Amino acid sequence: MIRQAMNSMYQQLMQLPLFQGVSTEKITALVEKLPFHFLKFRNGEQVFAAGDPCTHIKFIVSGQVRLETPFPKLRITMHQTVSNPHVLAAEYLFGRDTAYPYTAISDGACGILQLRKSDYIKMITSDKVFLFNILNYLSSGSQRSLLMPLTVKDGSVAERLAMIVDNLSISGATNIGFRYKQKDLCTLLGTQRTTLVSMLDRLSDQGIVEYDSNELKILDLQGLINVNND
Repeated sequence: MIRQAMNSMYQQLMQLPLFQGVSTEKITALVEKLPFHFLKFRNGEQVFAAGDPCTHIKFIVSGQVRLETPFPKLRITMHQTVSNPHVLAAEYLFGRDTAYPYTAISDGACGILQLRKSDYIKMITSDKVFLFNILNYLSSGSQRSLLMPLTVKDGSVAERLAMIVDNLSISGATNIGFRYKQKDLCTLLGTQRTTLVSMLDRLSDQGIVEYDSNELKILDLQGLINVNND
């Protein structure tokens, strides 16, 4: 029974981002040496809140988590759902800004693996594969986000919306959308109410979004990204 539990744990770890490509022997040695904490959350329980310090690296090992990103000074919140296996906000473990940018809430029962920052540093210095994995993760995210401030003020309203969603959505995320006050959404997109509604009506007719006065759901992310390239 214990051996089966250990094998299951190793399989979970080897599927996680930042662990892929590492040998079973190396993972076994790390599990014996470092304090890996496996936490369970019930539906609706908060994993962490926006603004909390990012002191641990966290992975979803079972179930899924809803992420809610507030827009500063605007009554707008973006939400999306990510499932296992997934790493949560690893880019905020280092650097000048080490506070979580979003709130993470268990969507159904979920399991989280967490490791202290100091222990994770020991891990990535123990094997080059861990180091290359985190470097690739960080560089990919930074290159993607750099496009946003350069282009979000240009183009059509739909292009601006697409740029925001594309930069803030996480690869593989589902149930992407916004809760908002219409005035603040107009401010974010730099447009008037009539133009906003016209754009949303057009995207709705194409099956790309679904919306009402308080919520916008992205039904077809790639369709939104490509809408002005047709």
